[in-house]
Amino acid sequence: MEVEKDEKQRQKTAIIFGSTGLVGGYLLELLCESNRYRKVLSFSRRASGFTHPKLKEHISTLNSIDDILNKIVGDDFYCCLGTTIKKAGSKDNFTRIDLTLPVRLAHFAEKIKAQSFSVVSSVGANPNSSNFYLSTKGQMENRVLQCDIPNISILRPSMLLGPRDEFRFGETAGKLLMALANPLMMGKFKKYRGIRAFSVAKAMLTITTNETKGKEIYESDELQQIAKKQY
Repeated sequence: MEVEKDEKQRQKTAIIFGSTGLVGGYLLELLCESNRYRKVLSFSRRASGFTHPKLKEHISTLNSIDDILNKIVGDDFYCCLGTTIKKAGSKDNFTRIDLTLPVRLAHFAEKIKAQSFSVVSSVGANPNSSNFYLSTKGQMENRVLQCDIPNISILRPSMLLGPRDEFRFGETAGKLLMALANPLMMGKFKKYRGIRAFSVAKAMLTITTNETKGKEIYESDELQQIAKKQY
């Protein structure tokens, strides 16, 4: 039975959007290393620089996403798309990347009857927040959760810790403060502790592999614990 189960898992196809980001980069490697998948389809705006026999990488600006989606079939969707308003250049462009595109992907996953959809959101996401960033993330969550997909996982990491391609002064300073403040954050404040991007990626795969049915939101402290488990 175990051999039969492993063989079934190897027949799955993973689809990942945003594989050149901090979480996405780690997740891409984990997906390729996982016995769950025989094929990994990656869609990003630039090459990841990572190669693997399972991996088929597609480079696109994602401006014509319908043309991309109509060509793919898969079992598990992973959405690691995300930016900042400063990097996006405008609120409209930020909304497109962090709200419109993830929702479009979720609807497509629903259309092709994918087994799961996992998306990276943010700690504090709330559609009613006065903070534009958190409000946008909250709206994205609500619309994704409305999709008819057997397993939907919303991940809400706190500040991501790990090396980035570009230097962000404010974020770097924040990470230093986070390192000092983490031990002081207890109880209901544990979810605000900084979390390593690798831990988020590992938790993302672990949640999907365990195939817990239903729609769940995972706070950052929960992701820390899940990342310690075997997927």
